[in-house]
Amino acid sequence: MDIISWDFASLIIMVFAVVMILAGIFSAYFGKGKNRAYGLIMVVVGLLVAIIYGYLIFDGPVEAIKNVEGWDILYNTIVYLLGVIIGAVIAVGIFLVTVLKS
Repeated sequence: MDIISWDFASLIIMVFAVVMILAGIFSAYFGKGKNRAYGLIMVVVGLLVAIIYGYLIFDGPVEAIKNVEGWDILYNTIVYLLGVIIGAVIAVGIFLVTVLKS
C-alpha cells in the first residue's frame, strides 16, 4: 500500500494548478507593475503543471499514475474549490455582519 494515495496526490496537484491559474489571472488583471508580471508567471506555472500532470495521467510512462481517473479528480477539484469558496464567503459575510452590527 502506498503511503499516500495517488488520487489524493492528484487532487493536491490539480488544486495547486487551478488555484495558481486563478490567482495569476486575478493578480495580472488587478495588479500593477511587477505584480502583473508575477501574475502572468503564476498562470504559466499553473498551466505547465496542469499540462504535464495531465500528460502523466492520460498518456505518461508511469503506470501508477496512469491508473488515476483524471477527469473524476479534475471534476472533484473544481467542485471542492467552489464549495470551499462559497462556504468561506458565507462565513466571512456572517462574521462581518456580526462584528459591524455590534
